[in-house]
Amino acid sequence: MVLDGKGLAKKVLENVKAQIESTGLTPGLAVVIVGDNPASRVYVNNKKKDCAECGIKSEEFALPENAGEGKLLALIDELNNRKDIHGILVQLPLPVGYAQEKVIQAISPAKDVDAFHMLNVGRIFTGNYSFLPCTPAGVIELLDAYDIDPKGKHCVVVGHSNIVGKPMAMMLLHRHATVTICHIHTVDLASFTRQADILVCAVGKVNLITADMVKQGAVVIDVGINRKEGGGICGDVDYEAVSEKASYITPVPGGVGPMTRALLMRNTLEAAKNLN
Repeated sequence: MVLDGKGLAKKVLENVKAQIESTGLTPGLAVVIVGDNPASRVYVNNKKKDCAECGIKSEEFALPENAGEGKLLALIDELNNRKDIHGILVQLPLPVGYAQEKVIQAISPAKDVDAFHMLNVGRIFTGNYSFLPCTPAGVIELLDAYDIDPKGKHCVVVGHSNIVGKPMAMMLLHRHATVTICHIHTVDLASFTRQADILVCAVGKVNLITADMVKQGAVVIDVGINRKEGGGICGDVDYEAVSEKASYITPVPGGVGPMTRALLMRNTLEAAKNLN
């Protein structure tokens, strides 16, 4: 069965819109983009559309690539102090010459709707969090929507990034799963993926996961986004072949991607509630 992230994301956005209308809040999201990365521009434009759809005030701050780290940090400081801005998102990756970690840590944890600040990361590990990173949170939301309970299951996460892999593993652990994390240095990756009841892949490599690497009946969550040579995008999983073995699988596009954007809107609403 296909896990329909697009349809579920629409319901999440509708719920955010209903909450905004009922509370009378006007959540404000500041989106900062540095340089002219085409992919980043697409993501920023999509986020602006989502904001308009559910009633969040979106402000874009576009800096030229040569603006310099000092100017970016000064902008973040200004946004931290604005009462009408509840969420701050700096579009990643930043151009060469910017210390990405330094920039992330400059964002107020209360407005860090990506949940990348070390304080929010620590809260995720303890289970006492205000925000969850949007992509792993979107995965959990999809599992819940289809009544897929990780409790007692062996969950294998391929990819150990700070943005997806590590928080994904923690969130599955909080759901009482047994979790294995694999990465680029894992020897004999297939020996681990074949054990997975729930397999989450977030690497960014076309067809990394083939049908022979997946257990019959496994739940397969493909977080990867890769550009195909002939145009269009695909994930990390050989979708056609693996879907024959998986009990549930996410498509790319239309799976985790829309959920990531929808959860950003929910985080912005939560930030507005907390700050008010």
